[in-house]
Amino acid sequence: MALQNIGAGNSDDAFYRYKMPRMITKIEGRGNGIKTNVVNMVDIAKALARPPSYTTKYFGCELGAQSKFDEKTGTSHVNGAHETAKLAGLLENFIKKYVQCYGCGNPETEILITKTQMLQLKCAACGFVSDVDMRDKLTTFIIKNPPVVKKGSKDKKAMRRAEKERLKEGEAAMRRAEKERLKEGEAADEELKKLKKEVKKKVSSSSKNGTVKSTSSKKKGSGSDEDHVSPTHSPINEKEAASDEDDDDDVQWQTDTSIDAARQRIQEQLSAATADMVMLSTTEPEKKKKSASKASGDSNGNSMDHGKLVGEVKASLKKGIGAKELQSYLASLPGSAQEKMSALYEAILNGTEKGFAKEAIKKRSYLAAAVAEEGSQSLLLHAIEEFSGKSSSNALKEVALVLKALYDGDVLEEEHIVQWFQRGLKGDNKGSQIWKNVQPFIDWLQTAESESEEE
Repeated sequence: MALQNIGAGNSDDAFYRYKMPRMITKIEGRGNGIKTNVVNMVDIAKALARPPSYTTKYFGCELGAQSKFDEKTGTSHVNGAHETAKLAGLLENFIKKYVQCYGCGNPETEILITKTQMLQLKCAACGFVSDVDMRDKLTTFIIKNPPVVKKGSKDKKAMRRAEKERLKEGEAAMRRAEKERLKEGEAADEELKKLKKEVKKKVSSSSKNGTVKSTSSKKKGSGSDEDHVSPTHSPINEKEAASDEDDDDDVQWQTDTSIDAARQRIQEQLSAATADMVMLSTTEPEKKKKSASKASGDSNGNSMDHGKLVGEVKASLKKGIGAKELQSYLASLPGSAQEKMSALYEAILNGTEKGFAKEAIKKRSYLAAAVAEEGSQSLLLHAIEEFSGKSSSNALKEVALVLKALYDGDVLEEEHIVQWFQRGLKGDNKGSQIWKNVQPFIDWLQTAESESEEE
């Protein structure tokens, strides 16, 4: 169905959003019974938000002919043979008088009948109330046949109040659900702590049982084993070793206490997942020793260690390590959390000359997995700062683009970015070029936040 703009003054506006169908007429009958049928009068009246009986009656009044609109069949007849162009011109006059707002020309109006039996047009766009010329013949017909009031039009305020109450109830329900979720999380944390304690108890008991077995096997073996025992130590009774659980000296002097042996004993007693949880505590002293040795080493040793770490991470990425496996892989590497994050970021972007933001988005899954834990976003931001400062000038120029790409990709949050930027301005490196390059992105973040609050 062909459409045209409502109102002759808007016919040339290609972007005008108020449209109606083009009029289609048909001549019916012969002689004195000839009539003009406006075929699509119902569609035209619907587009104008007016009853089709009004437009049909207006044609009859202007042409001085009888007109009738049948409500059951939806047919509109005007006596006589009339051209489509003539009826379309009369329809334009009807639109100017009874549809378009007299103030802004918008066709989104509503017919009101006052207490003094006067007709007015109230515009929904600008709120202007237009007085209709009561000398027209159609005004009498409209007063006798007022437009049907839409359901709920008189109760708009009540609907708004109900909508506000519904929104308040929804917010309250969301708060309650958030509180319940936090309680469930706390309960889950407590259960996890209990599970870790039970695992540690099982590990300690299993290690002591392994010690007793070793002593008994030595006693059952050849008697020459007793000759290797130091004369300053007396033989240990099996009952004393089983009862004295708190005395670590009696157990450890015959047990292999290396990490490999402990790992083997744990894996014999527990599943693989639980064994990894337990071995975290056994590897902490080793990590402390490595960190102490790094701190005491020279600067050349540190740079070589970092380069090796970057190389290992880059090799793992080339092998196709999954994003889900990345966290456990990084945990197994030596070094602090910041060193691992810096190595991961450098391994991802190392060798890139331009288009750092595109490369970061390609490896977004790895960065998202790396910042899954709380507090990891600040580590990633520091890694970006460190990499941009020591890499090429292109990396320093595109640092704002990288931050925006990671922000759009839900890897970095606005709160952490702003805090990192504020700490950088107050720190020792506050005169660095990186903060000047990041400043426009921070301004954009704060502007977008203020606009969303105003909306």
